[in-house]
Amino acid sequence: MQLRYAMTGLVVVLSLAGCQRTAYDYSSNASAGPAPLTAQPVPSVQGGQLPPPTGGSQFPAAPPTTAPMPGAEPGAMAANALDITKESMVGSWRVNGSCDMFLTLTNLGSGSRGGTRGCVGELTAMGSWEVAGKQVLLKDRSGNQLGSVYKTADNRFQGQTSTGQSISLSR
Repeated sequence: MQLRYAMTGLVVVLSLAGCQRTAYDYSSNASAGPAPLTAQPVPSVQGGQLPPPTGGSQFPAAPPTTAPMPGAEPGAMAANALDITKESMVGSWRVNGSCDMFLTLTNLGSGSRGGTRGCVGELTAMGSWEVAGKQVLLKDRSGNQLGSVYKTADNRFQGQTSTGQSISLSR
């Protein structure tokens, strides 16, 4: 047993003897620093008055609104729409393949709480939803209708916003 302790101690001493300090010694050359950079020439700066902005307004014109798609009236789509239940709508939906819509059964006004993430346009204001017949009404936080969708297949809905923008829900 004594030999084992002696060998372990010898290995530790030899391994420590091979180590040396590799840290930078700040006290040896404390006053020596990098050489200063030489200044570069700078061209002269000119001053003057800017010309007045062109156009009558500082804001760009609003984009034109799109007309509702022909044949997309609520009655026409409702005739071909499949039956839906409120419970089948609960959960996460992919909107137009680019953002997410979340629908819950938590009451909010006359409908249920819902919202979007990553969407642009009108759907950013979505706050609630409700099932009315064969359609799902999408509403803002004040209860104003933003759009509606109809079930076209299992886990697939088609519709449009109140301004005529197409909406597609899928999971």
